[in-house]
Amino acid sequence: MSTEERGKATGENIVGKAKEALGNVTGDPETKAEGQGDQAKGEARHTKEDVKDKIKDVFN
Repeated sequence: MSTEERGKATGENIVGKAKEALGNVTGDPETKAEGQGDQAKGEARHTKEDVKDKIKDVFN
């Protein structure tokens, strides 16, 4: 498990939520979509790290 990668993923998720909220408040669909995209990237990073952890568990 890479703590650094999980930290980056969490950071992307937080930034994405903030952008999505800003897009909702300002009525800017582009900012909202960017925020949702950032959140998806963060979730993908978490999933990648989960898979890496499971592979390590299998071989240990």
